[in-house]
Amino acid sequence: MSAAGPLVLGTAGHVDHGKTALVLALTGRDTDRLPEEKARGISIALGFAPLELSPDRTVSLVDVPGHERFVRHMIAGASGVDGYLLCVAADDGVMPQTVEHMSVLRLLGVTDGVVAVTKSDLIEPDLAIDEARELVGDGPEVIAVSTVTGRGMTDLRTALTRLAERLERRTASGRPRLFVDRVFSVAGAGTIVTGTLWGGAISVGDRVQIVPGTNLARVRGVEAHDVAVEVASGGRVALNLVGIEREDAPRGSCVVRADDGWEPTMLLDVAVDWLADAGGPLRSRRRLQAFLGTAEVGATCVLLEANELAVADRGYVQLRLDVAVPAVAGDRLILRSAERRTVGGAQVIDAQPARHGKGAGAGVRLALCERGDDAGLAALDIARAGWRGVRMDVGLARRAGASVLDGGWAVASDVCDAACRALAAAMGDGISAAAARAATGLDGEVADALIATLQGDGRLRRDGGRVLPPGPVTSDPARANVARILADAGVRPPGMVELGELTGLRPERLTAILVELRAAGVVVSAGDLWFDAHAVAGAVGAARRLLAEGPKGIGELRDLWCVGRRHALALAAHLDAIGMTRRTGDNRVLRRGAATG
Repeated sequence: MSAAGPLVLGTAGHVDHGKTALVLALTGRDTDRLPEEKARGISIALGFAPLELSPDRTVSLVDVPGHERFVRHMIAGASGVDGYLLCVAADDGVMPQTVEHMSVLRLLGVTDGVVAVTKSDLIEPDLAIDEARELVGDGPEVIAVSTVTGRGMTDLRTALTRLAERLERRTASGRPRLFVDRVFSVAGAGTIVTGTLWGGAISVGDRVQIVPGTNLARVRGVEAHDVAVEVASGGRVALNLVGIEREDAPRGSCVVRADDGWEPTMLLDVAVDWLADAGGPLRSRRRLQAFLGTAEVGATCVLLEANELAVADRGYVQLRLDVAVPAVAGDRLILRSAERRTVGGAQVIDAQPARHGKGAGAGVRLALCERGDDAGLAALDIARAGWRGVRMDVGLARRAGASVLDGGWAVASDVCDAACRALAAAMGDGISAAAARAATGLDGEVADALIATLQGDGRLRRDGGRVLPPGPVTSDPARANVARILADAGVRPPGMVELGELTGLRPERLTAILVELRAAGVVVSAGDLWFDAHAVAGAVGAARRLLAEGPKGIGELRDLWCVGRRHALALAAHLDAIGMTRRTGDNRVLRRGAATG
């Protein structure tokens, strides 16, 4: 037994290549339990048997069907195995299902095993050995055996022992999950489910949930290799569940601990390996069957990098499932077509993604996730946040090349540099905190964090509600000049370009001064213009008196104010903004209660 729990080995191979007979010879257990299997002489369902390799090492052996009609059952059985026992008959050699089974195992990440060349009493096995070696490569041991004469059985058991010694549980990490492959009722006991236990341990007394769905149950009893235990940690496990009926936990459902915080998902971002013999490229929106554990779920494939994925290629895809599954990053799935062909495999990268397509660099993000590049992901998040910034670990932000501000805010360096330049240009001899915040172009909290950071660095100082350069305070005639020009212009102020020409101020500095004057109640912004506040108050009072007579069009308001259409539209928009009027067609109507101001 490995330190992480019992190992699971799975048979593989073409129909009638002697898998079940080999399991019987190794374990003494006939895994063909159904009458139809006995009558037809082939396996239809999954079979299970404990294989004792030594007094202190027992592995679980899963016997899978070899017929092409039952490949879906083979996938269910292989999903939780750690290594394989491939059977190749000496008189047939490598056959179509041999190849498909090995494809399934490789897509699941099962890369180590032992090959048994069976029926070696019928014909010399040399050719079959060569074919098997070509299929599996140089790593796995290939042993010629016969269950009739006993040839090679001792060598096979020794090879399986060596395999078990070098294997580790492939699904040992994470919260426990048991994908159900059999469910039945026992008189006096209730509902029994069996499966290969993934992740951590399940104990007698645990509260569990059946996914998909919300059915809850309690674990009354646990068996591992037909022996009652208090705690099971991997391998083939049977659970006696109290509180549910047999139909509440069908094959393909999953038993999880109720308090483990599972959030079953119908969206998976995955990396797909599309097989060379898939029969053509994978195109976006194609429907496939996805197999996770014993669950078989319809899925729509949305490609995240291009419109199609070529055969023998790899790419990122969002699987949109018909039924929710309890998946985690690292899980492997098998993809099959409607023609009952295994066409690819998928490895989960993000088990809780948002619904999205190939926009916004989805493929780039998944590549970073797959590589475990935390700094790259952080840089991507920071770049996308732009002026909004993000809060994150300071060390991670620095590794991502970001500017780190007070309060744990991270901003892309180019964004931060631009904000600093804009603030310096707007600050002059000093501006209000509100104007400084607006000048940076950053989100409010991030702007405050930048100002606090610059203050800490000695690059500016604060005096009450004002933001000042680090030197001594001097008077700022530019502010008074802007206020004077707007006061003189009344309800016909110049636009920003003309105002900049009149004052000689750069746009950043001019905007900062206007924001500060607005905060002080000196000016009002309306539409795309800035007005003297006293002039606007007079225009509002005159409009209230006129509109009390009834709805008025923009032409009548323009004549009232003695302005051009541009200024009239801006002032009318201000009436709407302060809640005095509402627009109905081409007219302004005085709102109820606004007649008296």
